[in-house]
Amino acid sequence: MAGKDILFVLDTDWADPAFEGRRFYCKDCVTVEGLIALFPQRASNIEVVRVPWPRPRGPVIDALGEENQNLPALAFAEGGFVNEIEALLAALHTRHGFPERHP
Repeated sequence: MAGKDILFVLDTDWADPAFEGRRFYCKDCVTVEGLIALFPQRASNIEVVRVPWPRPRGPVIDALGEENQNLPALAFAEGGFVNEIEALLAALHTRHGFPERHP
């Protein structure tokens, strides 16, 4: 694999102005970050990029295009990406040897 895959995740603590004073995290981003933390040796070919919650998400737009800001997203080193959680978890399994999620 040339280069590293890039995993885009949201910052872990952010405010949504629609919910005054409340703080949030993205459950799918936390799931993926937990998987990376549990198996750090399998993440050696993954660069993790944390981006702020509000859009536009500059680094994501630069890599995946403005219409693909849904996170988490895994950009493949050779091109292409996934940004739907089940496909992302499957890609982590097939590309990097992470265990599969039990159905």
